[in-house]
Amino acid sequence: MKVAVIDGQGGGIGKHITEKIRKELGASIEIIGLGTNSVATSMMLKAGANEGATGESAIIYTVNEVDVVTGTLSLLVANSMLGEFTPAMAAAVSQSSALKVLLPIGRNRVEVIGVQQEPLPHLIDMLVKNLKKYREVGEYV
Repeated sequence: MKVAVIDGQGGGIGKHITEKIRKELGASIEIIGLGTNSVATSMMLKAGANEGATGESAIIYTVNEVDVVTGTLSLLVANSMLGEFTPAMAAAVSQSSALKVLLPIGRNRVEVIGVQQEPLPHLIDMLVKNLKKYREVGEYV
């Protein structure tokens, strides 16, 4: 299974997601760290991503080459991450046939009703649990 972890700004969320996926799912999962900037990409590579790439072109291309895209809800919002996540990136993620497993956080003026506020570590645990199910079944259930 190929998983793209996408993050921007300081790369902290992408780092934590990458670490947890690597720890819980092991070496059988191919993780591609995609950063809107080189700092974010570097953080995900240090956390255990197999490969990393930076920028709009890399994100637009790679989201069509993976099974799962993960990150925050900001990945579906044009100009999120203080403008780092371009409209073209948001369109590419939303149009990708990959399963999107997204954390309901971000400062993008979008609130998802019915979702309880949880600390980031709990959300990442839930994300990894979903990836495990997806890997076992071969499809999202």
